[in-house]
Amino acid sequence: MATRTPNAALARLLTETRWTQRQFARAVNRIGPETGTPLRYEESAVSHWLDGTMPRPAVRSCLLEALSRRLGRPVTHAEAGLPLPSGHSPTATDTVEGMIDLGRLDMDPSRRSVLGAGLFSVALTIPGWPDVIGRAEAVQSGRASRIGMNEVDMVVAMTERVSELDDQFGGRHARPMAASFMVNTVAAYLRADAPENVRQAMLSAASDLLYLTGYMAVDEGLHGLAQRYYIKALELAGAAEDHLTYCTTLRGMSVQAVDLGHGAKAMELADAAAAASPKAGPRMRAFLAGQQAHTSAQTGDRTSALRYMHEAEAAMDRAESRSKAFGSYDPSSLNYHVSQVRYELGDVHGSIEAMQQSDQLRYGIYRRARVRHRATLAERQLEVGHLEAACATWHQALDDYPMVQSGRADDRIKTMFSLIRPHLKNTAARDLYQRARTIAPPALVGQPG
Repeated sequence: MATRTPNAALARLLTETRWTQRQFARAVNRIGPETGTPLRYEESAVSHWLDGTMPRPAVRSCLLEALSRRLGRPVTHAEAGLPLPSGHSPTATDTVEGMIDLGRLDMDPSRRSVLGAGLFSVALTIPGWPDVIGRAEAVQSGRASRIGMNEVDMVVAMTERVSELDDQFGGRHARPMAASFMVNTVAAYLRADAPENVRQAMLSAASDLLYLTGYMAVDEGLHGLAQRYYIKALELAGAAEDHLTYCTTLRGMSVQAVDLGHGAKAMELADAAAAASPKAGPRMRAFLAGQQAHTSAQTGDRTSALRYMHEAEAAMDRAESRSKAFGSYDPSSLNYHVSQVRYELGDVHGSIEAMQQSDQLRYGIYRRARVRHRATLAERQLEVGHLEAACATWHQALDDYPMVQSGRADDRIKTMFSLIRPHLKNTAARDLYQRARTIAPPALVGQPG
């Protein structure tokens, strides 16, 4: 006879509710009639559940609802140690549950070490537009609460504000804030009753938030986590029939892949983003073509890289507005892509020129990008033997670095120490090294050679 495994997850939740087993059973029974299923459980049933006996599928939903109401937050199957019902199709409701589980893990500092364990997977299956477009119907659950465009506007405004904080200060502190908002507010909105236009708009707003949170996970070097956020963003974008966010997310996944050196996967994702946006405006076309140029260059396809780069430049010339918008692509971004393409194709001097142009055109709000890209510029200046110019550029990066909490910025500063250490007999290099030691965390400084 098989031995059952006690449900420790359910036991933790019951402890959190401060209910007795009898009170828990009564709470589940009260929810039964709401689903058309009268229930008459006693505390002995709860004891069996805690010992590992699996409730019937219909009862599981009542059990989760009782816990959610008591705790004032959504409780998912996974959090309660319960499997989804057998034969349960992958619907948009599952997407919401997965979003809650993902966000709750991310907002809990005690579980951060778990997040770093997930590796970037080039074998990850990316859902295509036809796969996600038909998954909107199951999002609504028929709850009594009802939302309108005011709630959508609030989610959009919060996402824009978190994006601004990320641009200015990095994602290390902003991402848990976004995850908490996702779990405690957005998830409830996705399950609320709403007119069709409001429901679609909320799905789109939630997809934007997931994309941003995934981008911030990339910034911290949590690449497996970022992929999970990006997949959820794709699923909700499809449910919202939101081509823009779907394509933007695919493009973000391509950026992640190319920065990690996975050129073929990056090219696949960039091409998928372009194919899924047949009616892209000039700014979006520049956004996508610039990424296709970078990935082509990394894979050694010089002809395609130059063709896509020309296409991106032509599209940017046609774009009318340079106003800052979430997910925008501006002339600074275009010059960054020019720099990356030239560098991948072996033109280091040309890449330096384009990176300098990008720096001059960058808006002041993008402090985190300024630190990273100036540090990259300095690395390339040193590569061509311009030590003092590199030191001056690194000093500029250090001006902003203390205000930025970013894993990618940390990586660039750590690289700076390793590159400058062999040159400490030079006055400019020594001055830079001494200043940086007073600013950077000791873990980044390393040991003198």
